[in-house]
Amino acid sequence: MNILPRKFYLKNTVTVAKNLLGKKIVRKIGRHEISGIIIETEAYRHKDDPASHAFRKITERNKVMFGDVGIAYVYFTYGMHYCFNVVAKNPKIKAGAVLIRAIQPEKGIKIIQENREGVNFVNLTNGPAKLTQALKITKEHYGVDLTKHSKLFITDGIKKPTKIFASPRIGIKEATDKLWNFKIKI
Repeated sequence: MNILPRKFYLKNTVTVAKNLLGKKIVRKIGRHEISGIIIETEAYRHKDDPASHAFRKITERNKVMFGDVGIAYVYFTYGMHYCFNVVAKNPKIKAGAVLIRAIQPEKGIKIIQENREGVNFVNLTNGPAKLTQALKITKEHYGVDLTKHSKLFITDGIKKPTKIFASPRIGIKEATDKLWNFKIKI
């Protein structure tokens, strides 16, 4: 299991969003390990992306998007859900991150089901809030270095996907013309 190196995230944010498809998120909780294959992502950038948290200025919430790549950007939304992003950007761009929207559970499915009690298998991790609930990703993971072996990291996964579906990002009102939501079927 090879953890993705920092240089993996030092590319155009949109490119990294596509390249993360098929990779594996690994979450360690105590002595248990749970994981899943990334099957949906969305790219968010800086000045050319009014839908991005980094569009206007650096804030306490988004400051990690302006820092090192390969770092977790976790934020609270709608007053009840966390969303998990990975900082990724070309060195010439000030900020960028990839929202991990969905995974296909792979390891620790019983724990994932316990974390999403009462939810059928199809809906366990098919949305950003569902994913963070299933993997118990919270504000505690904001700023975690995903390029190191720790409680949360991303590794190689399945072979490179041959078919990637691109569409507008979900739940935004600006920059709806950008087809920066990416999905695969496995």
